[in-house]
Amino acid sequence: MAQRNVYISNMPLDEALKKYREHLENPLQSESVPVKSTLHRITFGPVFAHRSSPSDPCSAMDGIAVLSERTQGANEKNPMQLKEHEDFEYVNTGNLLPENKDSVIMIEDVKPVSEGVIEIVEAAYSWQHVRQVGEDIIVGEMLLPSFHKVRPMDLGALISGGVSSVDVFEKLKVGILPTGNEIVQDLDALTRGKIIDSNSSVIEGLLTEMGCLTKVYSPCHDDPNALKEAIERGLGENHMLITIAGSSAGEKDYTVSTIEALGEVVVHGVAIKPGKPTILGKIKGKSVVGLPGYPVSAFFAFEAFVKPLIESWHGQMDEMSIHEGVLTQRVVSSLKHEELVRVTLGEVNGKWVVTPLNRGAGTTMSLVKADGVLTIPRLSEGIERGESVEVKLLKPLHTLSERLVVIGSHDLLLDIVADRMPMTSTHVGSLGGVMALIKDECHMAPIHLIDEKTGIYNISTVQRFFPNRKMALIKGVKRLQGLMVRKGNPKGIYTFQDLARKEIEFINRQKGAGTRQLLDYELSKLGISGGDINGYHREVVTHMAVAVAVASEGADAGLGVYSAANSMGLDFIEVGYESYDFLVPYALLEDFRVQRFIDLIKSPYFKTQMTEIGGYALEETGDIIEIGETYD
Repeated sequence: MAQRNVYISNMPLDEALKKYREHLENPLQSESVPVKSTLHRITFGPVFAHRSSPSDPCSAMDGIAVLSERTQGANEKNPMQLKEHEDFEYVNTGNLLPENKDSVIMIEDVKPVSEGVIEIVEAAYSWQHVRQVGEDIIVGEMLLPSFHKVRPMDLGALISGGVSSVDVFEKLKVGILPTGNEIVQDLDALTRGKIIDSNSSVIEGLLTEMGCLTKVYSPCHDDPNALKEAIERGLGENHMLITIAGSSAGEKDYTVSTIEALGEVVVHGVAIKPGKPTILGKIKGKSVVGLPGYPVSAFFAFEAFVKPLIESWHGQMDEMSIHEGVLTQRVVSSLKHEELVRVTLGEVNGKWVVTPLNRGAGTTMSLVKADGVLTIPRLSEGIERGESVEVKLLKPLHTLSERLVVIGSHDLLLDIVADRMPMTSTHVGSLGGVMALIKDECHMAPIHLIDEKTGIYNISTVQRFFPNRKMALIKGVKRLQGLMVRKGNPKGIYTFQDLARKEIEFINRQKGAGTRQLLDYELSKLGISGGDINGYHREVVTHMAVAVAVASEGADAGLGVYSAANSMGLDFIEVGYESYDFLVPYALLEDFRVQRFIDLIKSPYFKTQMTEIGGYALEETGDIIEIGETYD
């Protein structure tokens, strides 16, 4: 009589899965595929935009394109008439902005007077209703991170960003080997004592849903030699092999002994019901999983071990679900429509925070970055900041809870961090980040705020806004700030005084941004006001947006960091280095997400990446400065 198998263990599920994962390496390599073939594939590395979108200034409305200077003085008491082809051109939404035009007036604000002549009653301002270059996507921006499953909305971002091919993980090849003398796969062979092989179809379907390539083999008889040959063939043709039945303790259950003979049984016998006799094996570095023969047991064992194992190799999406959180920004809505607002989520101090993303109809990246969708019902004027809301999730909740939530000043280094750890970042400027920390809406705020009296960065601002709360500054980088101008500096811009020249068009950062504060600091020393500079009130929210505007000749100059200017091939007039640091509540220094961040920015990998970008000094990166006292 053949010796009966015995269970090696009755190991807890989590312990068994952890142990098995530690014995295996990811078997998948990368392959480059055309962008339109990437749907549901997993990115092998980060994907960056090759072009900006829009790539040229274009109209955001149906109307007329004008030179804003020509419309000054128009009002209801003093209507102004304009002539077609001389003062204006008709444009539709998405049309390129005609040469020598810098603004669009909506068609409903235009009154026809006669053939080729219209009348306006309100002056236009520069860049009114114009989509600027890079408004949606900026060349060099990270479109998708590593290990991201490409969704339909991601295809739009990739194509708009000029990406033609993407490196993705090759598809996992999985063999399915049913075993047992009684198993048949043809209904015509289903005679007395035979059992139809339904398990293989179920497992094949589950694997196909996960993006795997499957091969179902003919049932293997209960014969040790036949089973050995079948397993060797299955592993030779696939990355992974799943056997069905033969995993228990019967006298004809040869699977465990065959795996032992060919390789290693890592786990046999798991403390779950149904599914206890599951086998987790390894042969020549490849995974062999023995599922029980009972259909329910096979299904539960697959869900418990095979699915998370494959997820760890190339990622999968959970089913959509609803989760509740607190809104971090007021959302205004029209009474006419039910509105779907894309949002990000993060867990901060035991509560979930919900942050709205850009709501423009042309902002493809808001779909890519969204963790969920917030629905504002019809006949509602919106939702106030601080209210509890329900979000329809687009991503698994368990992955969102591991994220570091960052709100504040923008820098390219945030993309480098986000590719190596779970993180979500919202760019609202340094002061916006400080306000978010005051309301416990984020873990960390990147800031670079200069004290106009001392010229010292960040510390005095933290002391002023957090007089009764102990805070910590995680030292970041020294960033080289300067004036960005086009190659060759055709307008001869060398100093801040030059910005006040009438022919110079400037582009600025938003209120609350540290770069905007630096500009005001430098201008005040020279006795120059914002009103003296053309474009002072024209705002964008990132350094790359400034660089793109200058490179596309939408502006003559802008203040920003060297890395952004360098990436767009611009000339750069140095102003000096500033301290770009990371503000956190002192109590959060021990949070695993903050610790992971500190470890990353202190790593050789991070230093190498920042050195390659250029324009950064990493002298005290990762050091901690304590600020303030702890009060009961």
